[in-house]
Amino acid sequence: MKKYIIENLESIPNIAKKFIEENSENKVFAFYGEMGVGKTTFIKELCKTLGTNENVTSPTFAIVNEYETKHNGIIFHFDFYRIESIEEAYDIGFEDYLYQNNYSFIEWPERIENLLPENYIRVNITENENGNRLINVS
Repeated sequence: MKKYIIENLESIPNIAKKFIEENSENKVFAFYGEMGVGKTTFIKELCKTLGTNENVTSPTFAIVNEYETKHNGIIFHFDFYRIESIEEAYDIGFEDYLYQNNYSFIEWPERIENLLPENYIRVNITENENGNRLINVS
C-alpha cells in the first residue's frame, strides 16, 4: 500500500506528479471518500499532471467527462454519485470506456463495483483531524 499526505493546497501538484509516477502500472483508478474530502480536487490535479489544459469539473450530472491531453490520450472522469442503478452505468457504456486503455478516474465507485476490472487501483482519501488529507492506494 502506498500513502500520500496532502498538507495544503500548494502541495497537491507535487503529490499528483508523484502519484502518477508511482502508480503507472494501471490506468483505472477508483476514488473512495466522503463528500467534500477532495476527490475532485485531486483528480483535477492528476488531469493537469497528465497534460490536459481543459477545465476539469466533477461530472456529477453528466456522469462522465472526457479531457484531451497532448501525450496521454483521453482521460475519462466518472462520477456515479447520482446513479440509482447499475443499469445506468451500462447505459452510458461504462465498460466500453474502461477497455480503451485510457486513464479513467472514478468517483463514487462503490455504486458500480461489480463493473470494475480486476486490476483497478483503489484510492481512499480521508481527512485527518488537522485538516490534512491522507491518500491510501492499494
